[in-house]
Amino acid sequence: MSGLIGKKIGMTSIFDANGKNMPCTVLEVGPCVVTQVRTEEVDGYSALQLGFDDKTEKSATKADLGHAKKAGTSVKRKVAEFKGFDEEYKLGDTITVEHFVEGEFVDVSGTSKGKGFQGVVKRHGFAGVGQATHGQHNRLRAPGSIGAASYPARVFKGMKMAGRMGTDTVKVQNLRVLKVVTEKNLLLIKGCVPGPKNAYVIIQK
Repeated sequence: MSGLIGKKIGMTSIFDANGKNMPCTVLEVGPCVVTQVRTEEVDGYSALQLGFDDKTEKSATKADLGHAKKAGTSVKRKVAEFKGFDEEYKLGDTITVEHFVEGEFVDVSGTSKGKGFQGVVKRHGFAGVGQATHGQHNRLRAPGSIGAASYPARVFKGMKMAGRMGTDTVKVQNLRVLKVVTEKNLLLIKGCVPGPKNAYVIIQK
């Protein structure tokens, strides 16, 4: 699936031709630079490695500097590989938001917001005990019994318990492109995409 790297700007809403208010996410997409070309002969598969958002040389490693120098560009903060481009691109070429057209459907993947360590009510939707504590003072949001008796004498793997929540890779599929603003490299997509503001996302056709 061909695509580009972008950054989540925020959410807004626009009106369509019928006057319906459409909630949408604003993404800054590209311009992305081709930092490496994967070929069948050398790598065993065909793909393009794209870089997005400049990084200062001070915060880059020597490996990053050499990799960017070969492509004739600056060091990039976010790098990702994409397959399935119809056109032929070479090292150092730039791909802009014009790669997408209004009305088509895309898949957007990103890292969800981190929530930290959370209990079972927030993390898994447990109901608690509905204010009926039966005389106990701290049972409202507790998980309750989690194990069996002397057999199996252990807690099974995958048990829904408290723990770290968020910062997972999430892909939202079939989101419609509502508007492409080529002058500002903006893409307006219907609905919401994972991650906080200024988070990097991958947009695929």
